[in-house]
Amino acid sequence: MIFKPLEIEDYATLKPCFEKQAYDLSPYSLLSLLAWNGHLYRTFWHIEEDSAILSFRSDLDPEDRYLVLPVPPPEGFGADDLVRLAEGSGIPSFWFVPEDWVERIGRPALEARFRLTEQAEYRDYIYRTADLAELRGNRYTRKRNLIHQFEKAFVNRGRVAVEPIRRENASECVAFLDDWCRLRGDCDPLGEDTLSCERRAVIAALKNLEALEGIGILVRIDGAVNAFGIASRLNTTMATLNFEKAYPSVRGLYQYLDRECARFLFAGFEFINKESDMGLAELAKSKESYYPVRQLRSWRLDLR
Repeated sequence: MIFKPLEIEDYATLKPCFEKQAYDLSPYSLLSLLAWNGHLYRTFWHIEEDSAILSFRSDLDPEDRYLVLPVPPPEGFGADDLVRLAEGSGIPSFWFVPEDWVERIGRPALEARFRLTEQAEYRDYIYRTADLAELRGNRYTRKRNLIHQFEKAFVNRGRVAVEPIRRENASECVAFLDDWCRLRGDCDPLGEDTLSCERRAVIAALKNLEALEGIGILVRIDGAVNAFGIASRLNTTMATLNFEKAYPSVRGLYQYLDRECARFLFAGFEFINKESDMGLAELAKSKESYYPVRQLRSWRLDLR
């Protein structure tokens, strides 16, 4: 099995495969795969019949390699097919196997051929779009109050503009991102930590947003970009909120941005995937405060 290095230019070739993909986990977002490629890991691809076979190699440890499920899964796909892919590629591990697909393929059949390990830090948070766009009910009272404070201080005074991210304003989003990182103090542009790599992935997404058919909005206050969000299609019912940044010092801005993203970026999708919490307690608390309708578990499979 011969794999090719993934490049931005491969989007058009891979798009037909990803348009038919059926998984709800965010690592199967094509925009995310292309934006993150070369930052923490390298991605490679191979077309087998009508499915894309993807392999990954860690930048930190070249021996750390894995596959994900075929995109889309062939009809009748089962445990024996995974074994064949693992043996044919020489890569004995699969990551990001959604729990519903563990059950669909058959846990007993998988356990007979693989060791299954939950990837707890990669459990995705999934929300109903209407919940986040409308914020109805007592459980969202605090969110609505924070938005009201932001609107009173800025929106009602004509100081705020929300607009789509386009080629013409993408550079302003990059400048905001660099300032956001500078204020954090732990985001080295040349570093290899997760936050530094995320910065480079966001910049890749912004620079190639049109080519990757992603969509985004930015929020200006007094003309300057203070926040933005980027989303992309995941499957027929769900899209992924790939990136979301806002100045934390502006009270209510993040909640305002999140609601506007739900309203403008997810029209036509029933669900929003806000990705995982990466095992970070503070991030988990933030994601849980928006009341996901479910958390989708991710599994690792290692060939016995």
